[in-house]
Amino acid sequence: MKALVRLGGVALLLALAGCATTAPLEPRELRFQASSERTFREAVDLMVAQGYVIRHADLALGRAEGALARWPEYRLLLQVDDQGGASRVSVSALRGSTALAPYLLDPWLVELQQRLGEAP
Repeated sequence: MKALVRLGGVALLLALAGCATTAPLEPRELRFQASSERTFREAVDLMVAQGYVIRHADLALGRAEGALARWPEYRLLLQVDDQGGASRVSVSALRGSTALAPYLLDPWLVELQQRLGEAP
């Protein structure tokens, strides 16, 4: 009987652990002709213009994180890498603790593309 109770307890813990896991963040990436510094600054400005509160921003690392101050919290995670005078932007987002599908970030990247003057 004790073994059955322990087995039930272990099964419950495993079930709860499975519920607590989240899907991994899948970033959406786009390359720009603009320098990484200009791209980073425009991206952070775009986040602010859309109502994100910038929690962290480090130009040297090319990383920024912003959050919308409303429920459920949306967080935008930005990485800008230098590509020999050009730049590569990687962006991902969370709604609460759930990763958003990467294609949902396409409008944000298009807006950044327009701000950088690289829209088709």
